[in-house]
Amino acid sequence: MAEADPQKTFNVHEAKTQLSRLIERAHAGEEIVLAKAGVPYAKLVPIDPPVPARRTPGRFKGLMDMSPEESLASCFTDEELEELENRSIFPPAP
Repeated sequence: MAEADPQKTFNVHEAKTQLSRLIERAHAGEEIVLAKAGVPYAKLVPIDPPVPARRTPGRFKGLMDMSPEESLASCFTDEELEELENRSIFPPAP
C-alpha cells in the first residue's frame, strides 16, 4: 500500500478532535486521509454541488383537467353555490 502524505493523514483520535478544521480543509479542495493505527481507512473529500434538475415545461399538462361533472361544483346544491358566489369576502362590520 502506498504511503499516505503525513500532512493530510490523521488518525481517528486526532481527526475526532479536529473534525471541524478537517471538514473545512476538505471543503476547500483537499483530500484528507483518515487512518486507524497508521493504516489508511477512509478519505474525506469535497463533494460536487448538486446540479439542479432541468424543468420540463408542460410535464403536468392534463393532470388537472376536469369535466364539469367532476368539478367541486357538483358537490354543492344550486342554492349553496349561489350563496358562495354572492357573499362578500369581507366580514360584516361590528
